[in-house]
Amino acid sequence: MDKYYRLMRGFNWWPDEQPSDEIKEACWHKMEECGFVVDTVLSHTCPYKYIPREAFLPMINQDSVDDSTEKWLDNIESRLYYERWYCGHWHISKRGDKLHFLFHDFEIAEE
Repeated sequence: MDKYYRLMRGFNWWPDEQPSDEIKEACWHKMEECGFVVDTVLSHTCPYKYIPREAFLPMINQDSVDDSTEKWLDNIESRLYYERWYCGHWHISKRGDKLHFLFHDFEIAEE
């Protein structure tokens, strides 16, 4: 999300910070194998519809953000049956539905 911000300031950015088509395809095949049913999802970022807009950085022009991974995760989330989803990219602690944003927190899943 901060690709251009980092590049303009001479900070590192790597093309593989977004999952490749091969990784996306492998993930999709794994989900097909399990019938799109899992207990827990761990991802760096969240599905697009859960993006916490209140956590947007004011110095980042949102029009320049590559949100393709979030949209891909949105597609997955719409087909997947899961108990809980954890992510941390947004540096906030927040719960919504079955999605948990963890930053300084941790959770122990109840059985």
